[in-house]
Amino acid sequence: MKLSEKLQQLKALFGEMERALIAYSGGVDSTLVAKIAYDILGDRALAVTAVSPSLLPEELEDAKIQAATIGISHQIVPTNEMENPNYTSNPVNRCYFCKSELHDTLKPLAVELGYPYVVDGVNADDLHDYRPGIQAAKERGARSPLAEIGVSKLEVRQLSQQLGLPWWDKPAQPCLSSRFPYGEEITVAKLQRVGRAEIYLRKLGWDNLRVRSEGDTARIELAPEKIKDFVLAVDLPAVVGAFQEFGFIYVTLDLEGYRSGKLNQILRVNSEVRSQKAGGRS
Repeated sequence: MKLSEKLQQLKALFGEMERALIAYSGGVDSTLVAKIAYDILGDRALAVTAVSPSLLPEELEDAKIQAATIGISHQIVPTNEMENPNYTSNPVNRCYFCKSELHDTLKPLAVELGYPYVVDGVNADDLHDYRPGIQAAKERGARSPLAEIGVSKLEVRQLSQQLGLPWWDKPAQPCLSSRFPYGEEITVAKLQRVGRAEIYLRKLGWDNLRVRSEGDTARIELAPEKIKDFVLAVDLPAVVGAFQEFGFIYVTLDLEGYRSGKLNQILRVNSEVRSQKAGGRS
């Protein structure tokens, strides 16, 4: 299907909804959904951003600016996933509990304000990754227009650029809890430590990065082609000193570089090991 046809289908989908509340993180996916919803529904569309310690303050500011640029009404609500031990213990399905909290907050709000639909920014590619949060959203009746129409991540960016959205190439920025290996407890202090470290590196001019946290060790992930430049251009002792002020003891650089979905690599490895063991039984 051509991109223009997918855009028309998205517009038609929102036309049928009459009123919609958008789970709006400020990322490129949900922002595209908010843009199309506003173009079709106008004041009958509402973007709602959930705020918790796992959201970078700069991401919230971006969300506010982008919503104002689009023109869509924008509300901010708190969520309390950090009070749920099923979330803070950081199991492999942590995102299920995060999205459960999100949609348990948004659905009653939508009912109260008279919005029959809650929609999110899940795209077609997300359906092929390990995303337990998608199930939590579905269980609570949320819809995913991009996934329903079959819009990929690349097409999200293409449509965003076509519609004149200046952040069409904005790097993906999942919640800060994704910086921790499964099984390591998540605390507000740890989230703040990671957030401050990433903001520090961005202010130095580096983007599309992650600071992974494991115990007292920070592991910096950059785009592979940027690793050599980083080592040569950055005052490494200054970076180490800054990270130690944030609360880390050790600071490392990942030589493989940043790769989306890297956190789930251990899940695939464990699955392969289990399969090999099962296959070796007589």
